[in-house]
Amino acid sequence: MAKFNQLKIINGLVIFASLVGYLEWGKDNHQFLAQAELEVISKLLTDPLSVWHPFTLLPMAGQIILIITLFQSSPSRRLTTIGIACLGILIVFMFLIGLLGMHFKIIASTLPFVVLAIIALRMHYKK
Repeated sequence: MAKFNQLKIINGLVIFASLVGYLEWGKDNHQFLAQAELEVISKLLTDPLSVWHPFTLLPMAGQIILIITLFQSSPSRRLTTIGIACLGILIVFMFLIGLLGMHFKIIASTLPFVVLAIIALRMHYKK
């Protein structure tokens, strides 16, 4: 398989892995990032200022940037790095929260992103 196709596949997997992040707060509150993102998008269309926060806008920008790389003939190393960094801010923060609170569901839901992001960056920076 051509390296460019492998890079597109890994970037797509990074996007997918970012959607399966799991959040828990309070006693009965929990949500996957994909569900939270749909809520943010709907609020973005009706009340944009209510979602104006770095932890909502940066990860969404990262996903959009990574989606753009899927349509490039050769996925950009710079765009991939920026996209992963934007998404990584939220996912790594969630991972740390999971570690500190010993929430194994949160830890397990963020590990695929962390592993795939490392693989993607290694593939992009391999000489």
